[in-house]
Amino acid sequence: MTDRLNSAQPYAIGLLRIVIGLLFAVHGAASLFGVLGGAAGTDGGSIPSGTWPGWYAAVIQLVGGALVLLGLGTRGAAFIASGSMAYAYFDVHQSTALWPIQNGGELSVLFCWTMLLLVFTGSGALGLDRLSPGARPRPARTSGPRSPSRPDPGTTRPGARLPHPEVGAVPYRAPSGRLGATTVRLRVTGSLPP
Repeated sequence: MTDRLNSAQPYAIGLLRIVIGLLFAVHGAASLFGVLGGAAGTDGGSIPSGTWPGWYAAVIQLVGGALVLLGLGTRGAAFIASGSMAYAYFDVHQSTALWPIQNGGELSVLFCWTMLLLVFTGSGALGLDRLSPGARPRPARTSGPRSPSRPDPGTTRPGARLPHPEVGAVPYRAPSGRLGATTVRLRVTGSLPP
């Protein structure tokens, strides 16, 4: 069960990214263009161009939300979006009351922390970041950190030599594909230290 959940993780992150990016971009469009109810506090209108900080925040929301939605430059866009929401919370909301539920800052807090999460997770699946020339998939780490001198046994190819003479353990999955008892095959290359 855990393996299935772990294999679905990039898709769950991708779906979270798409939903948050869409909501963030729509919030910015409402503030800039007066659509979908308009900007908060304007009675359905838009924020006047160049007004500090509302208009700039709306531009960040529209552009940053679109980039996050597409998964293009996700980490950078999410970092800027997270910072703008932290600023919005402390500048607009927190001065009226301490808790977000009291000061109406729940949305700013949720956007801030969700965007910060995307800074660390990246775009997940279905993002345009994966199409960039330098992008390459990273294998999921199944155990604790490995030292550079010892490769991850799960990635050692049959017949490949280990960088240092040592015993390498390679996990083996039964042909049926069922998860359960895992047998370990040992391979000794070189000689063992005394």
